[in-house]
Amino acid sequence: MIILQVGVKILLHNKENKYLLLRRSAEKYPDVRGRWDIVGGRINPGTTLLENLKREVQEETGLSIDGAPQLIAAQDILSTADRQVVRLTYVGRVAGGAVVLDVTENDMYKWVTWEEMSEMDDLDMYVRELLNDISLRLVIKKAEVPRKIK
Repeated sequence: MIILQVGVKILLHNKENKYLLLRRSAEKYPDVRGRWDIVGGRINPGTTLLENLKREVQEETGLSIDGAPQLIAAQDILSTADRQVVRLTYVGRVAGGAVVLDVTENDMYKWVTWEEMSEMDDLDMYVRELLNDISLRLVIKKAEVPRKIK
């Protein structure tokens, strides 16, 4: 039997349009030592996706989300003989306040622009995949020629 796990993540931005990145703890996450990730985690059964997303943001950063975040991507991030992990990523704005980092999971945080994030060499591979996908969609959208409406 294959176990399905679902994770929720958020590209959380502030009023300066900078995005929050967390550097995963080398002790808790030795496989991704020193990699920068976005906020999120696995869902708890019996709760909604947004409840889990809000909980993860609160637990990892002490922050809260302003309004309703928008779902922007779904990724298969792990598929083995006995387990599959799917990640749903949202974009949303922080309600304000200062980051209070959960140091059991992350050892640093920083706010970066989209351009700065796109140029980072030490991003989590799934965040990199997400950024590349979003950038490609933006290029395609800009290249679309509007059709004449009759």
